[in-house]
Amino acid sequence: MATATKTPPGADPKQLERTGTVREIGSQAVWSLSSCKPGFGVDQLRDDNLETYWQSDGSQPHLVNIQFRRKTTVKMLCIYADYKSDESYTPSKISVRVGNNFHNLQEIRQLEMVEPSGWIHIPLLDLVNNPIRTFMIQIAVLANHQNGRDTHMRQIKVYTPVEESSIGKFPRCTTVDFMMYRTIR
Repeated sequence: MATATKTPPGADPKQLERTGTVREIGSQAVWSLSSCKPGFGVDQLRDDNLETYWQSDGSQPHLVNIQFRRKTTVKMLCIYADYKSDESYTPSKISVRVGNNFHNLQEIRQLEMVEPSGWIHIPLLDLVNNPIRTFMIQIAVLANHQNGRDTHMRQIKVYTPVEESSIGKFPRCTTVDFMMYRTIR
């Protein structure tokens, strides 16, 4: 079991995207939840707003299911949690499972989080440190701080590595201005 490290201020996953080494692929997946309060569902979990959140409504474990249409390479998950705002609703123990469908999920990571505040980066690597290839990811909230019943998750991002171009080696475009023109149509 791993302990999640608190990310330094400003460790926004969008900074990783700007380096050109990873790309967010959550929009390519179908998202589902084990439960949610009305108005606190998948839309709030994926809206890029750190003030909104998913709130579960039921017994633990609380589940977030991320299903891809084809087998997809996934390098990292990023979860935003804020203990100061959410207190007993903040997850303290989560499990990350991957597989082809609901029936063959395998746990690949279990994390303990102590009063998290900010982005939590969870690498999804196989035994030889390569990004995993999967059809489905399930995030299970196993426990909350202060033995809370329901949970809040503010944002979840899913990242794939960006592969090198076979056409030729070009310098990485890291500024927003250059990124607009980095592909040829």
